[in-house]
Amino acid sequence: MIYLDNAATTPVRREVLEAMWPLLTGDFGNPSSHHALGDSAGRALGSARRDLGDWFGARPSEITFTSGGTEAINLAIKGIALGRPRGRHIVTTPIEHEATLESVEFLRRVHGFDVSFAPVDAVGRVDLNALAGLLRDDTTLVSVLAAHNEIGTVQDTAAIGAIARAAGAVLHVDAVQAAGWLDVSLDALGADAVSISGHKLGAPKGVGALAARSRLVIEPLLHGGGQERGRRSGTENVAAAVGLALAARLSSTGRAEASGRVAELRDELIRRIEAAVPAARLTGSREHRLPSIASFLFAGTSGEAVLLGLEERGVVSSSGSACAAGSDEPSPVLLALGIDPMDAQTAVRFSLSTATTAADVEAAAAATGEAVRTLTQLR
Repeated sequence: MIYLDNAATTPVRREVLEAMWPLLTGDFGNPSSHHALGDSAGRALGSARRDLGDWFGARPSEITFTSGGTEAINLAIKGIALGRPRGRHIVTTPIEHEATLESVEFLRRVHGFDVSFAPVDAVGRVDLNALAGLLRDDTTLVSVLAAHNEIGTVQDTAAIGAIARAAGAVLHVDAVQAAGWLDVSLDALGADAVSISGHKLGAPKGVGALAARSRLVIEPLLHGGGQERGRRSGTENVAAAVGLALAARLSSTGRAEASGRVAELRDELIRRIEAAVPAARLTGSREHRLPSIASFLFAGTSGEAVLLGLEERGVVSSSGSACAAGSDEPSPVLLALGIDPMDAQTAVRFSLSTATTAADVEAAAAATGEAVRTLTQLR
């Protein structure tokens, strides 16, 4: 099997499993307990927090461990909006992950916030002038993706952050897909808060983190024992936190070289698919793109049918966001790019990893050509 659905999830790294195992067995204590087992767990959690803080360019106290990217995004958006009394206006974009869009809709519906959507161009890049024009005296938060999970487009978050700060607003960046490929430190992204998810970079599912400047007042979503410095109550998942911190650190080792190599494979995949299927249409930005993602429209087919044809030929990929898999509706992201709804339903996303090889790319492109030709001949 050739696995090209790494944007949906990645396998847990062996080093991460080995680091987690002692905390699931002998050192299983509650980090809040005042005895030897608790102290050992507390030290492990503190070490993970320091390591992840270094990775984010943040203080350990600015790191909050969560159950995943969705919770981290919810905590950032709802927590900052409700904890910061500047105003009740939020700016985001129409191509954000559902965790962002549903969070701002909740704030609009339940708490009376006003939400504005900054337009994006045909490849998914935010219109910076339009964004600046949307900011108001009562804008409390701007939230954008660092890199898009469906189309791979990378945003200029540093420029967005400068615009937000000039208007007195806070910038939250969803770096779930970018983590492991780009520098997602607070300073590099120009952000006040950054959210990530462990299973996108070799840690287990069910763990994530929010890095947020200590000056921010964040209203917690979960109330209870006051863990995570009051930002997220609940007994911490120490093993998963350790795994996340290690996976993050490992992802930075040789990142530039690895990203360059994978980008070359991505570009080769794009070339081969465009040669095999002349009508294929690449979505997202060619210039500002994650090294790992190549997404296409195959007009005259069904994206789901192409995926089935690929799987029959030993290639696993997806039609876009795993969170929306199985939906009969065209992707709202592609519609926001101005793509025709019928064409949007032909989308297929290939997402590579550092384990992807040139042979994988060659085989995947050939399988894509065969699958699409078979479907078009049946029409």
